[in-house]
Amino acid sequence: MIKGMNITFKPWGNEKICEQNENYVLKLLTMYKGHRCSLQFHQHKHETIFVVSGILQIYKDTSVILCRQGDYLAIPPKTIHRMEAIVDSQYLEASTPHLDDVVR
Repeated sequence: MIKGMNITFKPWGNEKICEQNENYVLKLLTMYKGHRCSLQFHQHKHETIFVVSGILQIYKDTSVILCRQGDYLAIPPKTIHRMEAIVDSQYLEASTPHLDDVVR
């Protein structure tokens, strides 16, 4: 664990903020098999997801995309999305610094 890393436990796993500054936020998220995050979108936040390990099913507007280790996907503002872990998974989320910009 990196000193000073902020960890938040969630019903689906956890998220660790690796870096947060005025330009971007980098999180390492762990999602457990069979779990998913809430269906959401952001007014301003732009995210890019990079799968470190495991398999994620990503719902992006009307598409369902299967992402494996090494795959990445950009999620622009106002895109309805949700991640679901097919197996225990870890992924990086790089985004603009709008942490409170979420509509569920």
